[in-house]
Amino acid sequence: MVEQSETQPRQSVAFGGLRYKQMHLDEFDSVSFQRGRSRRVEALWLVVQALFVSSRIVGVRHRAVLLRQFGAKLGEGLFFRPGLRVKFPWRLQIGDHCWIGEDAWIDNLAPVSIGSHCCLSQGVYLCTGSHDWQAPKFDLVTRAITICDKAWLGAKSMVGPGVTVGEGAVLTLGSVAVKDLKPWWIHQGNPAVPIKEREIRMEEDSDAKQNFQRSNV
Repeated sequence: MVEQSETQPRQSVAFGGLRYKQMHLDEFDSVSFQRGRSRRVEALWLVVQALFVSSRIVGVRHRAVLLRQFGAKLGEGLFFRPGLRVKFPWRLQIGDHCWIGEDAWIDNLAPVSIGSHCCLSQGVYLCTGSHDWQAPKFDLVTRAITICDKAWLGAKSMVGPGVTVGEGAVLTLGSVAVKDLKPWWIHQGNPAVPIKEREIRMEEDSDAKQNFQRSNV
């Protein structure tokens, strides 16, 4: 790597008569980014997470308790598997009766909201942060993610910054969502596109079936 003198002017590259500045990662500055908690609290969370939340120790209760202690808003009946990683628990909200699979990574520089009855399978990655590729200093860009009720994110799938996963939407194995997902549709691919509607079978309930039949006599 060639070192550049501090007195040497920054170089530009010419293309078709236009000049494009080079990217300078040494000038990247995240001071304006609001982390939401002090560095001390963040450091403590990293230790607690490594020892108890991301560990291979099985159990749900201790994970829920610790996440709540660090500011996460959690509903009832949640199920957490080992390997879970959460960047900032104080920017996480989860509804009731959700399943979070092994090695799920909630990289929530911006808020992440997960509705009720949602399933995040193994290795799901929620990414709220990116960079402005047109900025010479590669400026940080963050956008919230919303996952509506009854959605399912398949194993190893990814959701990008600013995406809303509609109610009942499905993102299949290894797919990447960079745009909003349609409610009650199954999405596949990179980038993910809707491939067919999701239909939920009616449960076999003898009492409900008899009532339905009687009402139609």
